[in-house]
Amino acid sequence: MNTQFEKWMISPSATIKEAMRQMDQGAEKMLIVTDAQGGLLGTLTDGDLRRHILKEGSIEGCVGQCFNSDPVLLKDHSSLRKAQALMARHKITFLPVIDNDNRVCDILFWDKIGHEKVQSDTVADIPVVIMAGGKGTRLEPFTRILPKPLIPIGNKPILEIIMDKFNAYGIQEFFLTVNYKGEMIKSFFDNTKSKYKISYVWEKQFLGTAGSLSLLPENFSSPFIVTNCDIVLETNIADVLRFHQENENDITVIGSVQHVALPYGVIEFSQNGCIDKMREKPEFDITINTGVYVLNKDSVACIPKDTPIDMPELIAILMKQGRKVSVFPISEKSYIDIGQWAEYKKNIHALMA
Repeated sequence: MNTQFEKWMISPSATIKEAMRQMDQGAEKMLIVTDAQGGLLGTLTDGDLRRHILKEGSIEGCVGQCFNSDPVLLKDHSSLRKAQALMARHKITFLPVIDNDNRVCDILFWDKIGHEKVQSDTVADIPVVIMAGGKGTRLEPFTRILPKPLIPIGNKPILEIIMDKFNAYGIQEFFLTVNYKGEMIKSFFDNTKSKYKISYVWEKQFLGTAGSLSLLPENFSSPFIVTNCDIVLETNIADVLRFHQENENDITVIGSVQHVALPYGVIEFSQNGCIDKMREKPEFDITINTGVYVLNKDSVACIPKDTPIDMPELIAILMKQGRKVSVFPISEKSYIDIGQWAEYKKNIHALMA
Protein backbone atom coordinates (compact mmCIF):
# COMPACT_ATOMS: atom_id res chain seq x y z
CA MET A 1 0.00 0.00 0.00
CA ASN A 2 1.18 3.54 -0.79
CA THR A 3 1.55 4.97 2.72
CA GLN A 4 1.62 8.51 1.30
CA PHE A 5 -2.17 8.32 0.91
CA GLU A 6 -2.88 6.12 3.92
CA LYS A 7 -4.97 8.75 5.73
CA TRP A 8 -7.43 8.73 2.81
CA MET A 9 -7.57 4.95 2.44
CA ILE A 10 -9.98 2.62 4.19
CA SER A 11 -10.86 -1.07 4.08
CA PRO A 12 -14.34 -2.22 3.02
CA SER A 13 -14.53 -4.12 6.32
CA ALA A 14 -14.16 -0.92 8.39
CA THR A 15 -17.27 0.14 10.29
CA ILE A 16 -19.38 3.17 9.43
CA LYS A 17 -18.31 4.71 12.75
CA GLU A 18 -14.64 4.23 11.88
CA ALA A 19 -15.19 5.78 8.44
CA MET A 20 -16.90 8.83 9.94
CA ARG A 21 -14.08 9.37 12.42
CA GLN A 22 -11.40 8.94 9.75
CA MET A 23 -13.23 11.29 7.38
CA ASP A 24 -13.46 13.86 10.16
CA GLN A 25 -9.67 14.02 10.36
CA GLY A 26 -9.46 15.84 7.00
CA ALA A 27 -11.37 18.54 5.20
CA GLU A 28 -12.05 16.56 2.02
CA LYS A 29 -15.07 14.53 3.25
CA MET A 30 -13.94 11.52 1.22
CA LEU A 31 -12.02 8.26 1.47
CA ILE A 32 -10.58 5.79 -1.03
CA VAL A 33 -11.67 2.19 -0.47
CA THR A 34 -8.81 -0.25 -1.15
CA ASP A 35 -7.83 -3.86 -0.61
CA ALA A 36 -4.86 -4.90 1.55
CA GLN A 37 -2.42 -4.29 -1.34
CA GLY A 38 -3.68 -0.78 -2.06
CA GLY A 39 -5.77 -1.83 -5.03
CA LEU A 40 -8.67 0.49 -5.76
CA LEU A 41 -12.10 -0.88 -4.91
CA GLY A 42 -14.06 2.37 -4.95
CA THR A 43 -14.64 5.67 -3.19
CA LEU A 44 -16.59 6.78 -0.14
CA THR A 45 -17.99 10.26 0.50
CA ASP A 46 -19.93 11.80 3.36
CA GLY A 47 -22.96 11.61 1.05
CA ASP A 48 -22.52 7.83 0.71
CA LEU A 49 -22.38 7.51 4.50
CA ARG A 50 -25.42 9.75 4.95
CA ARG A 51 -27.52 7.76 2.47
CA HIS A 52 -26.61 4.54 4.29
CA ILE A 53 -27.47 6.00 7.71
CA LEU A 54 -30.82 7.30 6.46
CA LYS A 55 -31.67 4.02 4.74
CA GLU A 56 -30.79 1.86 7.74
CA GLY A 57 -31.93 4.30 10.42
CA SER A 58 -28.67 3.87 12.34
CA ILE A 59 -24.90 4.19 11.95
CA GLU A 60 -24.32 0.45 12.21
CA GLY A 61 -22.81 -1.46 9.31
CA CYS A 62 -19.57 -1.44 7.34
CA VAL A 63 -18.03 0.49 4.47
CA GLY A 64 -18.55 -2.44 2.11
CA GLN A 65 -22.30 -1.83 2.27
CA CYS A 66 -22.27 1.73 0.97
CA PHE A 67 -19.16 2.71 -1.01
CA ASN A 68 -19.22 3.60 -4.70
CA SER A 69 -17.67 0.65 -6.57
CA ASP A 70 -17.70 2.44 -9.94
CA PRO A 71 -15.95 5.76 -9.28
CA VAL A 72 -14.65 8.29 -11.74
CA LEU A 73 -10.87 7.76 -11.92
CA LEU A 74 -7.77 8.55 -13.95
CA LYS A 75 -5.37 5.87 -15.20
CA ASP A 76 -2.38 8.11 -15.68
CA HIS A 77 -1.00 11.60 -15.07
CA SER A 78 -0.69 12.37 -18.75
CA SER A 79 -2.93 15.45 -18.74
CA LEU A 80 -3.83 17.82 -15.93
CA ARG A 81 -6.39 19.36 -18.27
CA LYS A 82 -8.01 15.94 -18.70
CA ALA A 83 -8.27 15.59 -14.91
CA GLN A 84 -9.82 19.05 -14.61
CA ALA A 85 -12.32 18.26 -17.35
CA LEU A 86 -13.31 14.96 -15.71
CA MET A 87 -13.86 16.60 -12.33
CA ALA A 88 -15.81 19.52 -13.77
CA ARG A 89 -18.01 17.25 -15.90
CA HIS A 90 -18.86 14.92 -13.03
CA LYS A 91 -18.97 17.72 -10.43
CA ILE A 92 -16.56 15.94 -8.09
CA THR A 93 -13.92 17.40 -5.80
CA PHE A 94 -11.39 14.52 -5.82
CA LEU A 95 -10.07 12.05 -8.37
CA PRO A 96 -8.13 8.84 -7.62
CA VAL A 97 -5.27 8.02 -9.99
CA ILE A 98 -4.30 4.36 -10.48
CA ASP A 99 -1.30 2.63 -12.02
CA ASN A 100 -1.31 -0.36 -14.39
CA ASP A 101 -1.83 -2.72 -11.43
CA ASN A 102 -4.96 -0.84 -10.25
CA ARG A 103 -3.12 0.51 -7.20
CA VAL A 104 -3.73 4.05 -6.07
CA CYS A 105 -0.69 6.13 -7.00
CA ASP A 106 -2.16 9.62 -6.50
CA ILE A 107 -5.25 11.55 -5.45
CA LEU A 108 -6.06 14.83 -7.17
CA PHE A 109 -8.15 17.46 -5.37
CA TRP A 110 -10.16 20.17 -7.12
CA ASP A 111 -9.04 22.88 -4.72
CA LYS A 112 -5.44 22.15 -5.79
CA ILE A 113 -5.87 21.81 -9.55
CA GLY A 114 -9.16 23.63 -10.24
CA HIS A 115 -9.77 27.34 -10.59
CA GLU A 116 -13.33 27.80 -9.31
CA LYS A 117 -15.70 26.08 -6.90
CA VAL A 118 -17.48 23.09 -8.40
CA GLN A 119 -20.75 24.43 -9.77
CA SER A 120 -22.93 21.97 -7.86
CA ASP A 121 -21.81 23.67 -4.64
CA THR A 122 -23.57 26.93 -5.52
CA VAL A 123 -27.10 27.84 -4.48
CA ALA A 124 -28.98 31.02 -5.26
CA ASP A 125 -31.78 33.13 -3.80
CA ILE A 126 -31.89 31.22 -0.51
CA PRO A 127 -32.11 33.58 2.48
CA VAL A 128 -30.67 32.71 5.88
CA VAL A 129 -32.34 33.72 9.13
CA ILE A 130 -29.87 33.99 12.00
CA MET A 131 -31.31 33.96 15.52
CA ALA A 132 -29.25 36.75 17.09
CA GLY A 133 -31.58 38.08 19.80
CA GLY A 134 -30.72 35.97 22.85
CA LYS A 135 -28.86 37.11 25.95
CA GLY A 136 -26.07 34.53 25.62
CA THR A 137 -26.13 33.71 29.33
CA ARG A 138 -23.79 30.73 28.87
CA LEU A 139 -21.06 33.19 27.85
CA GLU A 140 -21.44 35.58 30.77
CA PRO A 141 -19.87 37.85 31.94
CA PHE A 142 -18.62 38.63 28.41
CA THR A 143 -22.15 38.96 27.03
CA ARG A 144 -23.17 41.47 29.69
CA ILE A 145 -21.09 43.94 27.68
CA LEU A 146 -21.08 42.56 24.13
CA PRO A 147 -23.90 40.59 22.45
CA LYS A 148 -23.01 36.99 21.67
CA PRO A 149 -23.17 37.44 17.86
CA LEU A 150 -20.32 39.96 18.07
CA ILE A 151 -17.96 37.78 20.10
CA PRO A 152 -14.68 37.89 18.18
CA ILE A 153 -12.99 34.95 16.49
CA GLY A 154 -9.72 36.46 15.35
CA ASN A 155 -10.52 39.69 13.52
CA LYS A 156 -14.20 38.88 12.90
CA PRO A 157 -17.29 38.39 15.06
CA ILE A 158 -18.79 34.91 15.05
CA LEU A 159 -21.85 36.28 13.20
CA GLU A 160 -19.73 37.35 10.25
CA ILE A 161 -17.92 34.00 10.17
CA ILE A 162 -21.31 32.27 9.93
CA MET A 163 -22.27 34.56 7.05
CA ASP A 164 -18.97 33.85 5.29
CA LYS A 165 -19.58 30.09 5.52
CA PHE A 166 -22.97 30.46 3.83
CA ASN A 167 -21.59 32.93 1.29
CA ALA A 168 -19.14 30.26 0.12
CA TYR A 169 -22.24 28.68 -1.48
CA GLY A 170 -23.42 31.90 -3.09
CA ILE A 171 -25.81 33.04 -0.34
CA GLN A 172 -25.83 36.81 0.21
CA GLU A 173 -29.15 37.63 1.90
CA PHE A 174 -29.40 37.45 5.68
CA PHE A 175 -32.17 38.28 8.15
CA LEU A 176 -31.05 38.84 11.72
CA THR A 177 -33.65 38.42 14.45
CA VAL A 178 -32.48 40.83 17.13
CA ASN A 179 -33.44 41.86 20.64
CA TYR A 180 -30.76 41.94 23.33
CA LYS A 181 -28.21 44.66 22.41
CA GLY A 182 -29.61 44.56 18.88
CA GLU A 183 -28.61 48.17 18.20
CA MET A 184 -24.96 47.21 18.79
CA ILE A 185 -25.26 44.44 16.20
CA LYS A 186 -26.87 46.77 13.65
CA SER A 187 -24.31 49.49 14.36
CA PHE A 188 -21.43 47.10 13.79
CA PHE A 189 -22.61 46.04 10.33
CA ASP A 190 -23.68 49.56 9.37
CA ASN A 191 -20.18 50.83 10.15
CA THR A 192 -18.26 47.98 8.54
CA LYS A 193 -20.14 48.34 5.24
CA SER A 194 -20.83 44.62 4.98
CA LYS A 195 -20.90 43.10 1.51
CA TYR A 196 -24.05 41.17 2.46
CA LYS A 197 -27.68 42.21 2.19
CA ILE A 198 -28.75 42.34 5.84
CA SER A 199 -32.28 42.93 7.14
CA TYR A 200 -33.29 43.13 10.79
CA VAL A 201 -36.29 41.49 12.42
CA TRP A 202 -36.89 43.21 15.77
CA GLU A 203 -38.44 41.28 18.65
CA LYS A 204 -40.49 43.25 21.18
CA GLN A 205 -39.98 40.41 23.64
CA PHE A 206 -37.87 37.26 23.69
CA LEU A 207 -39.65 34.88 21.33
CA GLY A 208 -37.57 31.72 21.65
CA THR A 209 -35.84 29.88 18.81
CA ALA A 210 -38.83 29.95 16.46
CA GLY A 211 -41.23 32.72 17.55
CA SER A 212 -39.52 35.49 15.62
CA LEU A 213 -40.12 33.61 12.36
CA SER A 214 -43.71 34.90 12.54
CA LEU A 215 -42.29 38.41 11.98
CA LEU A 216 -40.70 37.63 8.62
CA PRO A 217 -42.08 39.50 5.58
CA GLU A 218 -45.15 38.05 3.86
CA ASN A 219 -43.25 37.69 0.59
CA PHE A 220 -40.38 35.78 2.22
CA SER A 221 -38.67 33.20 0.00
CA SER A 222 -39.26 29.48 0.37
CA PRO A 223 -37.39 27.41 1.35
CA PHE A 224 -35.09 29.28 3.70
CA ILE A 225 -32.42 28.43 6.27
CA VAL A 226 -32.56 29.11 9.99
CA THR A 227 -29.51 28.95 12.24
CA ASN A 228 -28.51 29.92 15.75
CA CYS A 229 -25.84 32.60 16.02
CA ASP A 230 -23.28 30.39 17.77
CA ILE A 231 -23.17 27.46 15.35
CA VAL A 232 -20.77 26.90 12.45
CA LEU A 233 -21.28 23.93 10.12
CA GLU A 234 -18.67 22.41 7.84
CA THR A 235 -21.09 20.74 5.46
CA ASN A 236 -22.26 21.22 1.89
CA ILE A 237 -25.30 23.49 2.07
CA ALA A 238 -26.22 22.66 -1.53
CA ASP A 239 -26.52 19.00 -0.52
CA VAL A 240 -28.77 19.96 2.40
CA LEU A 241 -31.10 21.97 0.15
CA ARG A 242 -31.23 19.21 -2.46
CA PHE A 243 -32.11 16.71 0.27
CA HIS A 244 -34.85 19.02 1.57
CA GLN A 245 -36.43 19.56 -1.85
CA GLU A 246 -36.04 16.03 -3.24
CA ASN A 247 -37.66 14.54 -0.13
CA GLU A 248 -40.41 17.20 -0.15
CA ASN A 249 -39.75 18.03 3.50
CA ASP A 250 -41.55 20.74 5.38
CA ILE A 251 -38.62 21.05 7.75
CA THR A 252 -35.16 19.52 7.51
CA VAL A 253 -33.21 19.36 10.77
CA ILE A 254 -29.45 19.16 10.43
CA GLY A 255 -28.28 16.63 13.02
CA SER A 256 -24.73 15.81 14.08
CA VAL A 257 -23.81 12.20 14.88
CA GLN A 258 -21.89 12.42 18.16
CA HIS A 259 -19.92 9.78 20.04
CA VAL A 260 -20.47 10.09 23.79
CA ALA A 261 -18.35 8.21 26.33
CA LEU A 262 -19.55 8.35 29.93
CA PRO A 263 -16.70 8.48 32.46
CA TYR A 264 -18.77 6.52 35.01
CA GLY A 265 -20.07 3.03 35.48
CA VAL A 266 -23.82 2.90 34.82
CA ILE A 267 -26.26 0.94 37.00
CA GLU A 268 -29.61 -0.30 35.73
CA PHE A 269 -31.97 -1.38 38.51
CA SER A 270 -35.61 -2.30 39.06
CA GLN A 271 -37.99 -2.40 42.05
CA ASN A 272 -36.53 -2.51 45.54
CA GLY A 273 -33.15 -1.46 44.21
CA CYS A 274 -32.37 -4.84 42.66
CA ILE A 275 -29.55 -4.35 40.13
CA ASP A 276 -30.31 -5.75 36.69
CA LYS A 277 -27.11 -4.74 34.93
CA MET A 278 -23.92 -2.74 35.41
CA ARG A 279 -21.94 -1.28 32.53
CA GLU A 280 -18.48 0.20 32.99
CA LYS A 281 -18.02 3.55 31.20
CA PRO A 282 -20.49 2.84 28.37
CA GLU A 283 -20.25 4.58 25.02
CA PHE A 284 -23.14 5.78 22.89
CA ASP A 285 -23.67 7.17 19.40
CA ILE A 286 -26.43 9.75 19.30
CA THR A 287 -27.64 12.32 16.79
CA ILE A 288 -28.02 15.80 18.25
CA ASN A 289 -29.90 18.82 16.96
CA THR A 290 -27.37 21.37 15.64
CA GLY A 291 -29.87 24.25 15.70
CA VAL A 292 -29.71 24.66 11.91
CA TYR A 293 -32.79 24.00 9.77
CA VAL A 294 -34.27 24.32 6.30
CA LEU A 295 -37.93 25.36 6.35
CA ASN A 296 -40.69 26.00 3.87
CA LYS A 297 -42.43 29.34 4.36
CA ASP A 298 -45.81 27.76 5.07
CA SER A 299 -44.26 25.79 7.95
CA VAL A 300 -44.27 28.91 10.12
CA ALA A 301 -47.85 29.97 9.32
CA CYS A 302 -49.08 28.36 12.54
CA ILE A 303 -46.92 30.62 14.76
CA PRO A 304 -49.00 33.44 16.27
CA LYS A 305 -47.46 36.93 16.09
CA ASP A 306 -45.27 37.93 19.04
CA THR A 307 -45.73 34.56 20.76
CA PRO A 308 -42.72 32.80 22.31
CA ILE A 309 -42.15 29.34 20.86
CA ASP A 310 -39.06 27.18 20.47
CA MET A 311 -38.22 25.17 17.39
CA PRO A 312 -38.90 21.75 19.00
CA GLU A 313 -42.43 22.97 19.83
CA LEU A 314 -42.98 24.10 16.24
CA ILE A 315 -41.69 20.78 14.92
CA ALA A 316 -43.99 18.85 17.28
CA ILE A 317 -47.00 20.87 16.04
CA LEU A 318 -46.13 20.20 12.39
CA MET A 319 -45.56 16.49 12.99
CA LYS A 320 -48.94 16.27 14.71
CA GLN A 321 -50.44 17.83 11.58
CA GLY A 322 -48.81 15.10 9.48
CA ARG A 323 -46.20 17.39 7.97
CA LYS A 324 -42.88 15.88 6.91
CA VAL A 325 -39.87 16.56 9.14
CA SER A 326 -36.58 14.79 8.35
CA VAL A 327 -33.00 14.80 9.60
CA PHE A 328 -29.92 15.48 7.49
CA PRO A 329 -27.08 13.77 9.41
CA ILE A 330 -23.55 15.20 9.42
CA SER A 331 -20.41 14.02 11.18
CA GLU A 332 -19.26 15.00 14.65
CA LYS A 333 -16.57 17.46 13.58
CA SER A 334 -18.76 19.07 10.92
CA TYR A 335 -20.55 20.81 13.79
CA ILE A 336 -18.91 23.57 15.85
CA ASP A 337 -20.74 25.13 18.80
CA ILE A 338 -19.17 28.16 20.48
CA GLY A 339 -22.16 28.88 22.73
CA GLN A 340 -20.27 28.19 25.96
CA TRP A 341 -16.77 29.03 27.12
CA ALA A 342 -15.33 25.51 26.95
CA GLU A 343 -16.45 25.10 23.33
CA TYR A 344 -15.37 28.64 22.43
CA LYS A 345 -11.83 28.03 23.71
CA LYS A 346 -11.64 24.59 22.07
CA ASN A 347 -12.75 25.75 18.62
CA ILE A 348 -11.32 29.26 18.30
CA HIS A 349 -8.16 28.14 16.52
CA ALA A 350 -10.08 25.89 14.08
CA LEU A 351 -12.37 28.78 13.13
CA MET A 352 -9.43 31.14 12.58
CA ALA A 353 -7.67 28.67 10.25
